[in-house]
Formats: sequence, structure tokens, C-alpha cells
Amino acid sequence: MAAVVLESLSVPRARPGSVVASTPRALAAAVPASLGYPPAALISEFKGLRVAGRSLRVSLAARRTSGRVSHRGAVVCEAQNTAVEVPDVTKDTWQSLILESDKPVMVEFWAPWCGPCRMILPVIAKLSKTYEGKLNCFKLNTDQSPEIATQYGIRSIPTIIIFKNGEKKDAVIGAVPESTLITSIEKFV
Repeated sequence: MAAVVLESLSVPRARPGSVVASTPRALAAAVPASLGYPPAALISEFKGLRVAGRSLRVSLAARRTSGRVSHRGAVVCEAQNTAVEVPDVTKDTWQSLILESDKPVMVEFWAPWCGPCRMILPVIAKLSKTYEGKLNCFKLNTDQSPEIATQYGIRSIPTIIIFKNGEKKDAVIGAVPESTLITSIEKFV
């Protein structure tokens, strides 16, 4: 599995001789406001993360001009098997995975450019793990399979539809709270 850099991250480091805070609140209190880090910008948990140092190569000219040496490192996530991937369904697999499923199925109609769709995807991934064995969860890219979206009257994304025995039973439109999806799921499991 290849690693991907998702976003740059700056974390204040302890200065030599300073005391390192052991809790997030203590850390927030220990970082002076003059550094420009509001307490909310600090990482609240460090589980599964480590800082991988990079070899420091600084030219003499850079040292003379700035007078400072910047130590840079990469934050590496060491957590394994923590992400749940919601599988894709396409026009070719729709019949077998959705309509012929012996379990209830929840399908998110989404598109990669849709911000609310990306917001609700982790909720659907969590629910797929919670209801594993009772409910199958899939996502359908409406840009790649517009025929199915049209067939089910999808006019707004994200739209989550629950199917049972090949029939559309319930639909939820928009990036809704997890509790709303649980209420819909519980009717059919």
C-alpha cells in the first residue's frame, strides 16, 4: 500500500530544556500565543503518529543569510487497518450487488467534486463497519453512472437510498447527521 501525503501539518516542537506537556490541554497552555498557533490548531491526539526525521542538509550560504537552521520532519501515520473503504458500485455491478442482495443495502449517490458527499462518506464507512453482516454499503459515482442516478430520480447529491429485496425503501438527501442515517437503517435491518 502506497503512502499519500494528504495535507501539510505544522506542529510546534519543544525547545531544548523545556518541559513537554503530557496532555492536549497542557500542551495548548504551554504554547505561547506569540507563535501564532491558536490552541484549537494543535493536534488533540497523537495515537498512531510519529515524526520521521529527514536528513538535514543546509548549505553554508543558507546559514550565513538566515542565521537559523530549519529542522523539518514528516508526520507519519502508523495506524493499520483503521480506515474502512466503502466499495464502489457501477452500472455493470448494480444488478448483482444491489438488486439481488439478500441483505438490505445502503447506497450513497455521490460525485468527487461534491464537498458534502466527502463529508458524509466517513459516516457511511463507520456505519458499514457497525452494521457489518446486517447491511451492505456502497457508493455510486453519479458522474460515471448517470443512467442509474436518473432511474432513481437523483436530483441532489449526496443522496443515500436504502434498498431491501431490490426495492427502494427509504431515501435521505444531504449531508445529514449519523443519527438520521441510523434511524433509517434500523427500519430495515
